[in-house]
Amino acid sequence: MKIHAYEVRNDEIPYFNQMKEKLGVEITLSPECLSMENLESTKGYDAVTTIGHSQMTKEVMKGLSENGVKAYATRCIGYNHIDLEAAKQYGVRVCNATYGPNGVADYTLMLILLCLRSYKQALWRRHVNDFSLTGLQGREMKDLVVGVIGTGRIGEAVIKNLSGFGCRILAYDVYQKESVKGYGDYVSLEKLYEESDIITLHAPLQDSTYRMINEDSIKRMKDGVVLINCARGELMDIDALIKGIEEEKIGALGMDVFENEEGIYHHDRKTDILSNRNMAYLQQFKNVVMTQHMAFYTDAAVKSMVIMALEGIVSMVDGKECSTLLV
Repeated sequence: MKIHAYEVRNDEIPYFNQMKEKLGVEITLSPECLSMENLESTKGYDAVTTIGHSQMTKEVMKGLSENGVKAYATRCIGYNHIDLEAAKQYGVRVCNATYGPNGVADYTLMLILLCLRSYKQALWRRHVNDFSLTGLQGREMKDLVVGVIGTGRIGEAVIKNLSGFGCRILAYDVYQKESVKGYGDYVSLEKLYEESDIITLHAPLQDSTYRMINEDSIKRMKDGVVLINCARGELMDIDALIKGIEEEKIGALGMDVFENEEGIYHHDRKTDILSNRNMAYLQQFKNVVMTQHMAFYTDAAVKSMVIMALEGIVSMVDGKECSTLLV
């Protein structure tokens, strides 16, 4: 079996090499994204794998099918970059990968604490030998209400982590879990907006959640609310966030993801002019902490992403059951 892997980072290579020997397959590694421009490179391969930057459009899926590719695996959980209907139409089986929730859950708590303790200003002052305390007073988690939107594996892990801080925890999800009820209270989204001092997003990106944090929902929140997003950038309306920060409705913002981050995050752009104006503008506020979509990025997660993608490919090509099959 021949597999062509695209968007391969150096940290993934050891796991690709391990799995190549374990599965007895031939793997070609490439750092480039897969697109119509280099689709010819898939000829002669049984399957391909990418991460999330390659846009798996209808045209790409058609081309893969015409080139004899039978299966495609994305080495990430999200699959909004994949045209699943086209994959089904052209007979390309598709799966995704998963990893443990702990890395993102831990990172979420870190962002919350950084926002509560004015980390950004404190760090900048330390670099210029300004050791003053004015404007750096923080808040303690035990005195606050934290709202968690989405109680899947990651949201539940966040809730369990939060329980150790003594804060009141509110949760919202269409599907309620008994395992969460021992740590927090499920409430309506309206009540969560109104009563939470901190709101953290862990919902999937769907039509119903697209820009769910917008001007209207922000108006319902407490003055000085802290917003955290380690899920998907498209869950937030950036114009509404900017307005909320400028009007001091939002007390602090922690974001590991950003709408239209493609081509920026995970690339070295230090000598370039960023085309995402909102990103460039929002990051300059003293109470906004932004990181480059790295909440998932742990050794355990990287290993799991590679292993699950390759095992999924082998199962799909061999016609066996695949636990992460999408189509």
